[in-house]
Amino acid sequence: MKKLWKKVLIWTAVLLVLILAVVAFGAWRMFGTFIVAARSIHKLQDGLYVMEYRGDYGLDDFLAQGGADSDSALACYLMGYLSGGYYTQEDIEITPGDYGCTTVCVKDQKGGVYFGRNFDWKNDRAIIVRTVPDHGYESLSTCDLDFLGFGDDYEPDGSMQERIQTLAAIYVPVDGMNERGLVVADLMAGDNEETHQKTDKPDLTTTTAIRLLLDRAANVDEAVELLKQYDMNSSIGAAHHFAIADKSGKSVVVEYVNGEMLVAETNVVTNHYLADSEKKGVGDEDSHLRFDNISSICEAIQILNQELQDIEQWHLENEGLGISAALTPEETKRLEQEPRQSRTPERTCRYLLMSVAQSNYPQTDDGNAVTLWSIVYAPEKQWADFFFRENFQKGRRLFLHPEINNKNQFISDAPVVFID
Repeated sequence: MKKLWKKVLIWTAVLLVLILAVVAFGAWRMFGTFIVAARSIHKLQDGLYVMEYRGDYGLDDFLAQGGADSDSALACYLMGYLSGGYYTQEDIEITPGDYGCTTVCVKDQKGGVYFGRNFDWKNDRAIIVRTVPDHGYESLSTCDLDFLGFGDDYEPDGSMQERIQTLAAIYVPVDGMNERGLVVADLMAGDNEETHQKTDKPDLTTTTAIRLLLDRAANVDEAVELLKQYDMNSSIGAAHHFAIADKSGKSVVVEYVNGEMLVAETNVVTNHYLADSEKKGVGDEDSHLRFDNISSICEAIQILNQELQDIEQWHLENEGLGISAALTPEETKRLEQEPRQSRTPERTCRYLLMSVAQSNYPQTDDGNAVTLWSIVYAPEKQWADFFFRENFQKGRRLFLHPEINNKNQFISDAPVVFID
């Protein structure tokens, strides 16, 4: 009898272990990718976080079910997906407001392209996200964590539940760059008229459109054609337009007026309408001021760079003809004293963003607008420089392909110091 009980206990224990193993295996298959990504979340500095996600995050399923026509519908999908279908959230509260942003695309004489973006909003928390999807392009993106709507007590790197919630940032990017050299950013348009296209096409919100473009579009033309296949719906109860560029230097704005999608070529976008329509130019004075300032600086730097290049080229060509190639004292002084931002496009981009950051302008309304972050994307080189809360002297270099970084990390360990 004792031997029988012993055998029963042994087989019971073995069966229990097998059951637990099966349960654990099933749970890992369902939630393992989420857990690994959640554990990658960490704080870089006060208010700034970083996350890396490798694997499927449900974009195919999201599109197959028809997408989402509102932030609430997106929240419902995400809560169901991230909980394995055990939990859904019917509503999400995001406080709408006006944020004034700026983007600029610059190109040097050798064809190098850089895309800069200021995100002007409240003094919120932000997260930098690197995604490596199973089906789609790798990308870097940024998200204002306030847009997730989880409340003031929510900690992005807190409990495992809070970390899983933070994964929703993948679907709420406001700018980003993918491995094919596409860059896209969301900016407020010039009024409060929301876009809600109503056809038989699948639906996208503003932020899910950015996620789709980063995952599926290789250039501006593909991005525009992709957007035409979906009904657009405004996020956070406001009007939006997209600044889209690629590594060839092509740069456009995509706008929605009276339910119609419009496209116009431009290398500068702020917060007024730019495409030919009845709303062209509609927007506040601050938007026009930033647009004019950055456009005039771009033109002046372009002229200056050409003059400096002409001086250097003349002396280079005449040196072989026996003509004195020595620079005059005036030319030498000019070449040495010109600001570095006028000589390299990445510094030009950073300088342009500095010139239109919120601290340069008097505050209006409740006076709480700040340039929460600025970022310079290099689509050819596949890196970006990120500056938080107008600290343009110390930034973080982001690597779309971590193997470029000596430590195989997609973000620099310590801030990179920039000297003008």
